[in-house]
Amino acid sequence: MSKKKVAVIHTFLYSVEDLKKLFREKLPEVEMINIIDDSLLEEALANKGITPNIIRRISKYAVEAEALGADCILNQCSSVGEAADIARKQINIPYVKIDAPMAKEAVKIGKNIAVIATAISTIEPSSRLVENTAKEMGKKVKVNRCFAEGAYEALLKENNTEKHNQIVIDTIKKAEKENDVIVLAQGSMYHLLPLLKDVKKPILTSLESGVEQIREVLGL
Repeated sequence: MSKKKVAVIHTFLYSVEDLKKLFREKLPEVEMINIIDDSLLEEALANKGITPNIIRRISKYAVEAEALGADCILNQCSSVGEAADIARKQINIPYVKIDAPMAKEAVKIGKNIAVIATAISTIEPSSRLVENTAKEMGKKVKVNRCFAEGAYEALLKENNTEKHNQIVIDTIKKAEKENDVIVLAQGSMYHLLPLLKDVKKPILTSLESGVEQIREVLGL
């Protein structure tokens, strides 16, 4: 019996190895195909959101992934999640967002939800995802947008991981005071969890639950 194939569309090189590791651990019976275009994120950042060109390319990658024999597509990047919603209509296989299970969990456990983001292109789509998920679940929530200003530049332009981490940690600790649950909108913050043990509010990340959802989607 041939393996099921999952295509992952990445806009961020940092996420590839983390996701490969999680696929090996959680979905060893699945073949992972990686489609990587880091220029998508640069364009989203420059425009503070998706553009017609981003939608066109994400749609093209989705169609190509289906042609490659993928049984499912995983959207890795929160910044282009709304482009994935459009691309989904052009294919006949499931196209899931890595952050969708995290949004559901946040709505289940909190009324005041902090969405922490380091990329300006992520803060709005990630917040809207939580708000729309709450509407679908019939719950009223308040989503507080918490932008960790300067963190993204510290990581990618200055190559200063410590500075990035400190900016994000400070943003989280400030958000903790007024929120029931903290959502880390980007996979790049996944590695911070060991540094956040003194935060008392629940902290949600997208990578593990985002990969785990594929098991149900594919009926494994």
